[in-house]
Amino acid sequence: MPGRTLEGHSIQQKADIMTEVIIIGGGAAGLSAALLLGRSRRSVLVIDAGAPRNAPAAGAHGFLTRDGVAPLELTRLGRADLEPYDVQIEHGEVVGAERTNEGFRISMEDSSVFEAPRILVTTGLVDELPDIPGLHEHWGKDLVHCPYCHGWEIQDQAIGVIGNGSFAVHQALLFRQWSANITLFLNDSMQPTKEEFLQLSARGIPVFSSPVARIHSTDGAVSSVELTDGSLHSVQALTVQSRVMAQAGFLAGLGLMPSANPFGETIDSDETGLTAVPGVWAAGNVTDMKTTVLAAAQDGANAATMINMDMMAAELADAVAAHTA
Repeated sequence: MPGRTLEGHSIQQKADIMTEVIIIGGGAAGLSAALLLGRSRRSVLVIDAGAPRNAPAAGAHGFLTRDGVAPLELTRLGRADLEPYDVQIEHGEVVGAERTNEGFRISMEDSSVFEAPRILVTTGLVDELPDIPGLHEHWGKDLVHCPYCHGWEIQDQAIGVIGNGSFAVHQALLFRQWSANITLFLNDSMQPTKEEFLQLSARGIPVFSSPVARIHSTDGAVSSVELTDGSLHSVQALTVQSRVMAQAGFLAGLGLMPSANPFGETIDSDETGLTAVPGVWAAGNVTDMKTTVLAAAQDGANAATMINMDMMAAELADAVAAHTA
């Protein structure tokens, strides 16, 4: 039954549904993978918790033919593309995964379960921001992290860079491409080298070392940064490097844990998307924090082709064994 959704079915009905691939995460990577697998005549179940990382943003940018599309609208369009195929969509949160003789069993928050021989994880990341009063409410609006995603929208504004690690200097120099009015607030997060101070000075970027005390707003828009020394600095937009954490705690039952990097934690995978656990693939931000929305869609498509090839190889081996017998 192409395009089915499982919402409203009983737990027993859910448990009885067998599918070839379970995709956990219904963003660009997951829906793109579902599209490729559906078109490969595979039965697919997409499980989506409905909390995309980019939900606070007004639009997703840099996506050819969809530049500026609202994130939830992009999801709606992606789901609509799946309707002709054997792809089911289940809303809910995955809380556990375990191996079975046939593959994997996925446990949901509502105690329902799903099983499939292969799974693809496309759950993305969670952004952890510095604990600064007044900061969090601007995330995805006038507090951004990627100039390629949102730099155009804040071009030529007074942009404050909030230090949150060793990336602060690079971030300030990077946003200088979009505005000549950049201020770097180190926020006790790092100390630039002599060469970095020279680079900042050459680009006309003032640097303040005192920690940030709070962010002030006017009519819902960021207006100034207050430091612990009492000084106020007017800004129109902010940027900060968040600490990004893979949404993949449910994989612990498979022995698959996120790996630490200088910016957070992600799931390791090879060039095909295959993780250290045979039968489990990962795509998009959950395995590569640098992936944009467009790149995540391609990443999901690539993983889908690898999953289909893996299934074809297993089916061929079974057919040869049966033919020989």
